[in-house]
Amino acid sequence: MNAPASYARNGLWLLRVFAVAAALVGITVSPTRLSAAELTEAWPLFIKGDFKKYIQQCETAIKDGETEDDWRVLLAQSLMSIGSYSNAFSVVSTNLEKFPWSVKLRLVGHEVYRRNGKGEEAAALLEEINRLGGYRMWAYQDAANLVTMGKAALILGLDPRAVLERFFDLAKRRSPDHREPYLASGQLALDKNDFDLAAKAFNEGLKKFPKDPEFHFGLAQAYAGSDRRLMILSLEAAMSLNPNHVGSHLLLADHMIDGEEYKEAADAVAKVLEVNPHHPEAWAYRAVMAHLKNDLAAEAKAREAALSTWATNPEVDYLIGKKLSQKYRFAEGAAYQRRALKFDAKFLPAKQQLAQDILRLGEEEEGWRLADEVHQTDAYDVTAFNLTTLQENMAKFVTLTNADFILRMSAHEASIYGERALALLTRAKTNLCAKYGMELKQPTIVEIFPNQKDFGVRTFGMPGNPGYLGVCFGAVITANSPASAGGHPSNWEAVLWHEFCHVVTLQFTKNKMPRWLSEGISVYEELQENPVWGQAMTPRYREMILGKDFTPLGQLSAAFLAPKTEMHLQFAYFESYLAVEFLVKKFGIESLRKILHDLGEGTEINTAIAKHTAPLDEVEKEFETFAKTRAEQLAPELVFDKPERDEDEDGVASKTSTCSRAWRRSFSRKRSIRRRRRRWRS
Repeated sequence: MNAPASYARNGLWLLRVFAVAAALVGITVSPTRLSAAELTEAWPLFIKGDFKKYIQQCETAIKDGETEDDWRVLLAQSLMSIGSYSNAFSVVSTNLEKFPWSVKLRLVGHEVYRRNGKGEEAAALLEEINRLGGYRMWAYQDAANLVTMGKAALILGLDPRAVLERFFDLAKRRSPDHREPYLASGQLALDKNDFDLAAKAFNEGLKKFPKDPEFHFGLAQAYAGSDRRLMILSLEAAMSLNPNHVGSHLLLADHMIDGEEYKEAADAVAKVLEVNPHHPEAWAYRAVMAHLKNDLAAEAKAREAALSTWATNPEVDYLIGKKLSQKYRFAEGAAYQRRALKFDAKFLPAKQQLAQDILRLGEEEEGWRLADEVHQTDAYDVTAFNLTTLQENMAKFVTLTNADFILRMSAHEASIYGERALALLTRAKTNLCAKYGMELKQPTIVEIFPNQKDFGVRTFGMPGNPGYLGVCFGAVITANSPASAGGHPSNWEAVLWHEFCHVVTLQFTKNKMPRWLSEGISVYEELQENPVWGQAMTPRYREMILGKDFTPLGQLSAAFLAPKTEMHLQFAYFESYLAVEFLVKKFGIESLRKILHDLGEGTEINTAIAKHTAPLDEVEKEFETFAKTRAEQLAPELVFDKPERDEDEDGVASKTSTCSRAWRRSFSRKRSIRRRRRRWRS
């Protein structure tokens, strides 16, 4: 959404002219009529993703003499949807002179021309829109044209808030029953990482258009980073309305990659390519999966396919790099962002992602500089604003150092336990590096935040995520301090030990280990260092293991992705720990080290386990037996059966306890010692 500086200057002129035109028109502008396409029976075909039939309808209407520009616009959009970029180019290029006043045709033409690798021609169409807005803005006061002008203004570099208020919000007021202003407002918020505002906009539109898959898809994107369960529900709703909804299948693939469910992710991508065999994002996801499988030839081939129609498309390398970073491959991710910026030095999403990547790699000077550049260019971007504010707050921290650590924390807390924290980290390095045969080649940066919001911004780019205590990216650890815990205190020593264990295992494997193994080892090592750290079997965990919540070893990473409840997330940590304890007890610590070594060489986890232990099906069966035996050994003299609900004389059910009061007091005391914690590993 970036453009040359001349665009921004012209765009400011467009905005001034628009303000005057809007003032002249005032409230006398009548609500926009729906486009000709929406007044026909053909429109539902587009909504449902039946693009081929819709293309036929559009072509027939044009052949029969329909004079509306909407038919050409929607024909071009439909051709783009199925990857027929050259035909879409023909539709636009042959109709521009016939519709010299159509800004809608020129805006869709901008995207069509770019997809055909014609960047200069695409830029020229934006200039035409700007010129038309400069002298006949009075003609573009209906909702559809206001939204078109607003979208063009964003590309031209206008202030997003001004666009939201003077174009999209105005379009809503004038035509409350037009879908486009709601979609445009939601997309703008998504682009600026304002996910709460995005959800609000899409929910507002969904009330008016409950059967429109675009609004369900918009909500799915808004929820993707905060509530995966709501995201899945929204995706299911979108795909029930449009089985060919490309965006939904791509977001589902993204979700499956996070959960290491690569077959399901590949299936979702394949469905996209059935609709559009040239879809750049679909091929980008294939490149990601090939990279994660260490198949460099397939990765290069998929990237080449993604760039086949637009050789300098920065979005391709940006997406590949972003997904690799989400898999904690920050160095590889940063390399892809630099590729994207070579295609377009002003492509802000890549610059922002690069800033976060290299900050997580400990390259702070360049990282903060890039974050500030994004903020200076786009003051509305929430993530960039948060990062620049965070830098100001962190400037007040004090730094404690030795040969192996750079520890940053507030001056007050440093005076209380800073030296003790540094000593604990040094002891952890001595013990864990020796145990796993790992030599760290650079100091580890540890940042402890007294403000939970600052921790959230440093870790995720956004405040929130209050359940997390610590995060490790490989050579950088971020953690909440005891002061930020509020009413949920935690053991900061256990947190730092846990996170430093991630430093060792992640660097050992070059960040190529599945989440369950990383978390499992860290919890295991907590308990090895101190029996009151980590997690222990509880009646609830016992019930989950012996019931339907036990997860097979090969699916453990997915258990972290979209847990049903907070308890299910904690159980994922506990079961991962049990899996590591099982592997060490059954096959020895040396086998675990060999598994980690092979992961670093690019071996797939199940292959590495089978190579150094036993066939995977045998390992999974033995692990299940191990876990269930451990569960049954919890307080074997107690009866854990849930009693029937007795009813009193009035027919009201009353509850009875399954444990004695003495047991509950004992368990409560132990649970207070082993406070359940929620972490996110690097």
